Amino acid sequence: MHLLVPFASALSEAGRHTIRDLTLPNLDRLLARLEATERLGTDEYTLTPPHEAALAAARGWVGGAGALPFAAHAAREDGIEVLDLAWGQLTPVHWHVGRDEIVLTDPAALQLDEAESRALLESVRELFESEGFALAWGSPLRWYAAHESLVELPTASLDRVVGRNVDRWLPEGAQARLLRRLQNEVQMLLHTHPVNEAREARGALAVNSFWLSGCGRWQEAGADDLQLDARLRNPLLADDWAGWAEAWRALDAGPLAQLARDAERGEPVVLTLAGERFAQRFDAAGGSWLARLRQRFAHPSPADVLEAL
Repeated sequence: MHLLVPFASALSEAGRHTIRDLTLPNLDRLLARLEATERLGTDEYTLTPPHEAALAAARGWVGGAGALPFAAHAAREDGIEVLDLAWGQLTPVHWHVGRDEIVLTDPAALQLDEAESRALLESVRELFESEGFALAWGSPLRWYAAHESLVELPTASLDRVVGRNVDRWLPEGAQARLLRRLQNEVQMLLHTHPVNEAREARGALAVNSFWLSGCGRWQEAGADDLQLDARLRNPLLADDWAGWAEAWRALDAGPLAQLARDAERGEPVVLTLAGERFAQRFDAAGGSWLARLRQRFAHPSPADVLEAL
């Protein structure tokens, strides 16, 4: 089994302090039997976060940073016929406008229902279709657009932008000009939309923009037994460090404990831990029996491994 754990680390001072206070005995057991192998990523500013890069690598996808076909893959899972079109995911979002910056709120906080989502999508449909886009609805928080301009358009993953200033993450270049114009037109249309007026009347956040991500044509996903456990995502993006620590302890007591038992029985296991900068893969330790014995007594601590991500 290959277990991928996104949001396993954090660069903030509060996050690093939380890491140092964690006790993760089963991760420690795994690090005693596995060795670090492939490492993906560079820094916290790449359009594709490390966990998405690791997922794309496991699937055998080809593409540059921010240009991997996550939208086409999600669209097919939502029952949409993707054909050979270039797809992008349009996530309905709320931009919080502050004095000095515009911050993207976690879309989950919208609690958008199907009727609201469909009504909002239909209201912006003509804006997109008049420019040659095809639109499709996948779920309340997953809309899709298909257009040739999305073939290799680099866009930032939503996971990079939640809780952050959108300015540094907006798509740039000639390819993105049409999308930027459409974004402005959508924002003006949504400003007085009846759905938003009703939402604001009951104290809910308005849907005032969209986020484009995961652009590209469909690519087959290579066969693998990768399992993604994303339980650390929500508390980390919310800066809920007590919740993040609790999620880490549950992960350690559950999937990591099982992985450690499998490794100790000699079964093939793979672990990939992904932070904001890097995704580090761990495979069964090789070498002589003496080298493996040394690994068990001289392996890095969980805190050291996590802080390096």
